[in-house]
Amino acid sequence: MDFFTTEFLWALLAIVFIDLVLAGDNAIVIGMAARKLPKEQQKTAIFWGTAGAIVIRAISTVIVVWLLKIPALMIGGGLLLLWIAYNLVATKKEHNIKAQTSLRAAVQTIVIADGVMGIDNVMGVAGVAHGNMVLVIIGLLITVPIIIWGSTMFIQLVEHYPSILYIGGAILAWTAGGMITGDPLVRGFATPTIEWLVNIAAVVGIMGAAWMTKRRTA
Repeated sequence: MDFFTTEFLWALLAIVFIDLVLAGDNAIVIGMAARKLPKEQQKTAIFWGTAGAIVIRAISTVIVVWLLKIPALMIGGGLLLLWIAYNLVATKKEHNIKAQTSLRAAVQTIVIADGVMGIDNVMGVAGVAHGNMVLVIIGLLITVPIIIWGSTMFIQLVEHYPSILYIGGAILAWTAGGMITGDPLVRGFATPTIEWLVNIAAVVGIMGAAWMTKRRTA
């Protein structure tokens, strides 16, 4: 993937959008962990907690990008990403993050909770990047400031325009299809037509399943 080609720019846009759609957890975790701290310590906890979480997420993404080069793991990663896409659209996440009363405990809570809950971001970004670490780095540089200062605003935007989640789910499902057909075990006989059909089937299947689930639980 050459730099700043149409393919590169579309992949970068997809990474940024995935990070933003899945960034709601960051804001919730940060807010719940730091809400009982004195006002003067809340900003410090948010800064260091977010910084630590970003470092963990960056390292995790590098590791996953490397692991996905191993045959069959791309297929497994694609299936996991399909499940993540389904949950993004069909289910409402509940968070049980204990509010901390000390700065150190709040920072630790933010880092650990975000690391555990960040697998969706990591898989999505790794799937779009296809081993291109420049994409991962540029995506982080663009989205980190937004995640730190704009996550709450983005949550409010999603609440007003729920279709954003469907767009994010569709991007994740399309990415999952690309991961499955891009695995070394499949790539040999996955023609461009087959790749498109798998990607479309992934999007339609996940959106349809999510719609039926939401309709049953409504």
